[in-house]
Amino acid sequence: MTEFDSAGRETSTRDPSGGEPVERVPIERAPIERAPIERVSVEQAAAERAPVEQAPIERVPSERVPSERVPVEHAPSERVPSQPESAPGPEQASKPPVAKPFGWRFTAPLLLGSTLNPINSATLATGLVSIGVDMHLGPGPAATLISVLYLCSAIMQPTMGKISTLVGPRRTFLTGIVVLFAGGVVGTFAPSFGFLLLSRALIGVGTSAAYPTAMALVRRRADTTGFGVPSRVLGNFSIAAQVSAVIGLPLGGILVGVWGWRALFAINLPVAVITFAFTLLGVPPDARLQRRGDRGILAALDLPGIAFFAGTVVALLVFLGDLTTPIWWLLAVFAVLLALLILWERRARSPMIDVRMLARNSPLQRTYLRQTLAALGMYTMMYGAPQFLEDGMHLSAAMAGLIMLPMSAASIVLARVVSTRGWVRWPLVAGGGGLLGAGVVGLFITSESGWLIAVGMTLLVGVANGFTGFANQASLYTQTRADEIAVASGLYRTFAYIGAIFSSSLIGLAFGAKATDSGFHAMAWVVGGLGVALIAMAVFDRRIPKRAGAGAGAGAGAGAGAGARTPR
Repeated sequence: MTEFDSAGRETSTRDPSGGEPVERVPIERAPIERAPIERVSVEQAAAERAPVEQAPIERVPSERVPSERVPVEHAPSERVPSQPESAPGPEQASKPPVAKPFGWRFTAPLLLGSTLNPINSATLATGLVSIGVDMHLGPGPAATLISVLYLCSAIMQPTMGKISTLVGPRRTFLTGIVVLFAGGVVGTFAPSFGFLLLSRALIGVGTSAAYPTAMALVRRRADTTGFGVPSRVLGNFSIAAQVSAVIGLPLGGILVGVWGWRALFAINLPVAVITFAFTLLGVPPDARLQRRGDRGILAALDLPGIAFFAGTVVALLVFLGDLTTPIWWLLAVFAVLLALLILWERRARSPMIDVRMLARNSPLQRTYLRQTLAALGMYTMMYGAPQFLEDGMHLSAAMAGLIMLPMSAASIVLARVVSTRGWVRWPLVAGGGGLLGAGVVGLFITSESGWLIAVGMTLLVGVANGFTGFANQASLYTQTRADEIAVASGLYRTFAYIGAIFSSSLIGLAFGAKATDSGFHAMAWVVGGLGVALIAMAVFDRRIPKRAGAGAGAGAGAGAGAGARTPR
């Protein structure tokens, strides 16, 4: 126990066990003398400061001892998303913007490849009669050559997009060109109709690789070079589709007239060689492939998902292909396969179609629906109006073709205008207005009408096509992440095929055995109603950006956000 004196100094400490206190001698603390501080002026301090020379430091090289890396085992996750080869890495994102990332060397092979599918669809129409005569077939079996390409394309477009996420979009693009070349060879030397069917299937598979991989390559190029949404490039894809529709029929007529129907297949050979060579020269290669075992490749490819998707699409398209005598049990098959597809893809580690993403991304769902309705309206007028002009108004086939030409011209011009400025929202409204106007004008056309009013109707269809083609494509681009753009673009084409095939049944229901005034008016009512639906969807959907790059959707990836510079 410590005791203190009156001054508060410690004097003794008593033993806690009760013994005698221990005396402590107080320590006298000497006062601290503080030396006076000498104040020095700034000038004097600067004068007295002498430079200090430092001896150079001799660096001795140190011998590094390699450290032993211990592999870290990661716990398996429930879901392993596939990483695309086109995903930009940190070193790519830090690259300075390229002056002209979308020059002709890069875009020309992609545009050429994306037109091969619609051109092969259009050119064959002029050769069906000759093929039927040579193969001793009627018009019905010969027409299956067109159906085979549509079915293969609708299935393989998203499938090729999925494959491109595993092996790279450039490799998939080039592989598709090789398959196209093989299909051209088989068709050119086909000894029987069965070989022609095989040729058309190969052509459908090969050309299906072009569009989804081209969109993925454009997205990779835009992200790695620091550009935003390349609206002008997207417009070029829309224009290329229009040009191919315009030149397809006359090109097919020239080929059949000069060299015969086999030229329709042989023309793919030089085109495939040119596209392949230009792709090697102008499109940068993909990243190095990841090493996977056979099981890893099959698991990542999701073969059951592809099978369920193919069955679902075939059941739906076959049912929609002929609604004059509908096969109702196909609807039940479609519903069952669709349910199995959704259940499987929800549990798949690497799904072909990410149904969870699609369920969350409602703007993308509406884009697919708009594309289906727009394709249904435009193909209905594109295929139905010429039949009425010839059968109902008794015009020649050449005159009917000339009346339809303004539609394509308007589509090309308007697609260039809106893509140059990057407009998205109001072209969708105007496109619906174009279909509505075409339907209204169609109600006043009869077999006694002049050809001038028919030209006005086709111009309005061209307005709808030119506006909605680019705007829906730009919406898809901004509403999809970079690693999803290939499969999403393939599905975009699939929904367009659904609208196109449905239009053939709609025309059959409206006209029956002969194109009459009442049938054409019924068709016009449907087209006008589709225009109203498209206007309402565009006006009330606030998730549609006003401009490409001015507001990304829910799934937008890098390079598509606000403030990104759009190349012109």
